[in-house]
Amino acid sequence: MTQQPIIKVQNLKKYFPVKGIFFTKGYVKAVDDVSFEIMRGETFGLVGESGCGKTTVARTILRLIKATSGRVFFEGKDVFKLKGDELLWFRRKAQIMFQDPYSSLNPRMTVFEIIMEPVRFHKIEVGDPEDFVVGLLETVGMNRDHLYRFPHEFSGGQRQRIALARILAMKPEFIVLDEPTSALDVSVHAQILNMLRDLQRERGFTYLFISHDLAVVKYMSHRIAVMYLGKIVEIAPSDKLFEEPLHPYTQALLAALPIPDPEYTRKKPKIEIRGEPPSPINPPPGCRFHPRCPHAMKICKEKEPPLTQVEPGRFVACWLYTGRKG
Repeated sequence: MTQQPIIKVQNLKKYFPVKGIFFTKGYVKAVDDVSFEIMRGETFGLVGESGCGKTTVARTILRLIKATSGRVFFEGKDVFKLKGDELLWFRRKAQIMFQDPYSSLNPRMTVFEIIMEPVRFHKIEVGDPEDFVVGLLETVGMNRDHLYRFPHEFSGGQRQRIALARILAMKPEFIVLDEPTSALDVSVHAQILNMLRDLQRERGFTYLFISHDLAVVKYMSHRIAVMYLGKIVEIAPSDKLFEEPLHPYTQALLAALPIPDPEYTRKKPKIEIRGEPPSPINPPPGCRFHPRCPHAMKICKEKEPPLTQVEPGRFVACWLYTGRKG
């Protein structure tokens, strides 16, 4: 894995207006000043509780929804300024696998038509179309018998394989995996994850892996970013994050992770988070986690902590660590 960023996100914001009868009442700050880089060939995990802005970050990066402000660079090119052929190039090189595979497959198309539709749109030369599609199906563990069936004839795991085959047809470099296994059975879940890892080793793909399942994120990711209420609160290599979480929110997330060891579970420190997450329409001043944080100080209620590098490759947004700059 070479340490060169393929994706660079700078001060990304996405606010959704809350409409009143006559005027806008406010804005949902779904993503609020998020910055990070994804290195070529790595898996960058993005975790956090539901509603923290993970999927909105991904969809904004891919220009599926329009950003409020900020910049995103893909291979050095400003994604938000791409037009015409350059935008088509980006659409081909940056793909997404959705949480619900059935919603992303046209129920009126056969598997052959589903996979060939983007190939024809982008005018990709493939030789014999049927042999091309069969080759992709075999790569994802399916075969020629599935070629002319419709999506409703398949299980959830098979539909996700079809969606993956369609992605592979584009020969992408960057793939967003938006909770790709959360709707699947456990056995199929493992098969899909192992297939994604194998494909990354073989083809050098870069992944943005979004999930609320911490065990899965640890298995898949080289580095992990933790989000809370539209903000990134910690970024660290996967092993370091799980061995020594720094931010109180990260500590609480990992403390809630079930471990199949009764002795360890009895001794495991309990970290309690008070109350419910604040509203993203009216987030609290200062650190957004301070109303629920067991270590909150006066400055936490008054001033927002910056995402600060505390050691090489490790960043945290917490006033407890601002004196540990590396």
